[in-house]
Amino acid sequence: MEKIVSAKNERVKKWSKLKTKKGRLNSNQYILESWHLVSEAINANQNVEVVLTTNKQYELHQNEIDAFDGEVIEITDDVSKVLGSTSTPQGIFGIVELPKEDHFDSLDMNGSWLLLDQIQDPGNIGTMVRTADAAGFDGVIFGEGTSSQFNPKVLRSMQGSQFHLKLLEGDLLDWIGKFKENDVPVYGTELNPQAVSYDQIEKQDAFALVMGNEGNGMQDKILDQTTKNLYIPIKGKAESLNVAIAAGIAMFHLKK
Repeated sequence: MEKIVSAKNERVKKWSKLKTKKGRLNSNQYILESWHLVSEAINANQNVEVVLTTNKQYELHQNEIDAFDGEVIEITDDVSKVLGSTSTPQGIFGIVELPKEDHFDSLDMNGSWLLLDQIQDPGNIGTMVRTADAAGFDGVIFGEGTSSQFNPKVLRSMQGSQFHLKLLEGDLLDWIGKFKENDVPVYGTELNPQAVSYDQIEKQDAFALVMGNEGNGMQDKILDQTTKNLYIPIKGKAESLNVAIAAGIAMFHLKK
């Protein structure tokens, strides 16, 4: 097994740049941290090109790592600290090819989709993706202004659910137009005079649910294009619900 001991190694410098959007686009790769995420990617047939592991992590996962048919490199703790995105890196990483853009046609519209409108917090994104996975959704669409699905903090927060459903990116207005062209209802989330309580909507298989920015909610131009806007009645004295909690309530109610 090859071993890299210096954080100044050229490959290490290149991999460290994968924590940035520019670095990912230049290399057409992204970096996963922790054996849980790396093994989830391998099992989901993602193109994991390299596994980087400290000796300690290799000893913990030797059988699984030895079964990996790609390149395996031992790294030092110092290299791990350069590649990691936490104060105490776990010491095992996967270098993964960015997925090719999914072919998408009208048949894919006959499912349930979560749309994220300028969601910024990685924890909220991860919770919503995991909840969409648990609720049996088909996919999540990251709108413009939403943190990248390849941001290391977002990757950690999604905990592998990103490999269980489709994750797409793009202009939500374009996607909403596609859903409506295929007679798939699009539900926004906002408290306004035209909105209806979420529990007044019947369960269904094909729909899109839009969740808006943590502080500002959905953009007006997107709210104007929805089939119907929903709200969750608050029975206590709390001013509002966390966006991920609200998304979970709505997803499990709406999904047939």
